[in-house]
Amino acid sequence: MFANDHDTIFALASGAGRAAIAVLRLSGPGCSKALQTIAPGPDFQDRRAVLRTLRNPQSQEPLERALITRFQAPRSFTGEDMAEIGVTGGRAVASACIKALALIPGLRLAEPGEFAWRAFMNGKIDLSEVEGLADLVEAETEAQRRQAQRIAGGALSRECDAIRISLLQAMAAVETQIDFTDVEDASDFTLEYVRDAARGAIERIDRALATADAAARLRDGFTVVIAGPPNVGKSTLMNALAGRDVAIISPIPGTTRDLIEVFLDLRGYPVILIDTAGIRESQDPIEQEGVTRARRRTESADLTLWLDHGGASRAPSFESPMLFVRTKTDLKETDASPTGAEELAISAKTGAGVDRLLDVIADLAEERMSSREPALLTLERHRRGFQDARQALALALSPDAAEPELIAEDLRRAAFAMDRIVGKIGVEDVLGEIFARLCVGK
Repeated sequence: MFANDHDTIFALASGAGRAAIAVLRLSGPGCSKALQTIAPGPDFQDRRAVLRTLRNPQSQEPLERALITRFQAPRSFTGEDMAEIGVTGGRAVASACIKALALIPGLRLAEPGEFAWRAFMNGKIDLSEVEGLADLVEAETEAQRRQAQRIAGGALSRECDAIRISLLQAMAAVETQIDFTDVEDASDFTLEYVRDAARGAIERIDRALATADAAARLRDGFTVVIAGPPNVGKSTLMNALAGRDVAIISPIPGTTRDLIEVFLDLRGYPVILIDTAGIRESQDPIEQEGVTRARRRTESADLTLWLDHGGASRAPSFESPMLFVRTKTDLKETDASPTGAEELAISAKTGAGVDRLLDVIADLAEERMSSREPALLTLERHRRGFQDARQALALALSPDAAEPELIAEDLRRAAFAMDRIVGKIGVEDVLGEIFARLCVGK
């Protein structure tokens, strides 16, 4: 997958830009030699931080006083010899150190996700933990961090292993029925025992599947579309909720043509706010496209805020849940909505009712992104694996499954589905996509 898995690689593992410190990471068989080249002196002991001067490998010019920690294989993140070099976080310092490492023969700059790839190939982490690590890097809210940390810490791996072990035990019992039907003790391994194991696995699978929607929504964000006819205050509300000017406000109808998205962190949950074009009949082809996009985005939203300042417009029928919001309550001519539907009254201009609206959105987002059981299936790939396993186990429990050989095959298919999730078998087609999500230093 990568250029050469046996090279010694390096990369900046901390973020770009000014900071107190920057961390460079090395991994590979030439790690110790590289450290002696750039920071000559006594040998670096395993897991002991040492302060030493970094030097240009060619000119021996001092570059920086660095804190260097060496990790001896296999007790490292990648399972290889590794080192981490901490330097002052200025751009010039980090750049000079990277250039110096590039001068060392046998070293090359790592590709995105290559450190995690080596950890995966050396059995230090499995595929689901890599995906959790990628989500942890991308997490923007506290709830997302907790979920990603749980997956990166092996929660999904442990659940897959527990299900897989129970299935392997059941498979062994079935094989006993097949191979030792003439042995007296074989009667202890009844098919009812096997079916009990299958039912227990299905219960665990169903508990995990019940959290899948909430987990995926938490990972991707709770989408809230602001919709309504032109000039009801959609863009003004967008700016009020975002706390800054992100949308153009104009008394001219049809100003907003394209979708405008803003990310909000509400109580630690990710909310994506989307401003849309005013929904009305129009002869303008550009505005027509804007209305089409607005309708399409509203259909797929987790929540639609339908705005109206006088109750004159009738909300279209959308698939997504809808909350009616009466706007411009600071104007005397604003009347109550004749729809009789539950609504909120706000003035985005004065701020009246906006905090309450945010609370309502936060309540709904938290409800949709929370689950009684800890969420495990954060990706569609995970969900498909559990669904495949459940389908195989359902066949094993069907009245038609009387032959031990057929039951054993169904159990084997379910166990393979668990193996695919953690990357033990049959995941070659998704490896590139998964590791590409990671940054260079990971």
